[in-house]
Amino acid sequence: MSMPLNSEFPNAQSLDLRGVPCPLSFVKAKLRLERLKSGEILELWLDQGEPVEQVPNSLKIDGHKILSLTEHDHKFFTLVVEKV
Repeated sequence: MSMPLNSEFPNAQSLDLRGVPCPLSFVKAKLRLERLKSGEILELWLDQGEPVEQVPNSLKIDGHKILSLTEHDHKFFTLVVEKV
């Protein structure tokens, strides 16, 4: 587990999914969220392309709240999600 990159959510847990293809990146994110309590925050590190296109939508469909999506140096994205 890494330290969160988004300073707005210093207590967030983080999960580095860079290099993990879809749909496995979504599955890993979903499994980590299942371990959190309602209201806890998870920051996901996602690659460009399919992971950043699919994971936020899939988690939103599952009912979780997307708090932010930030691109970092055109290399990867951080997605901050609140478990509902």
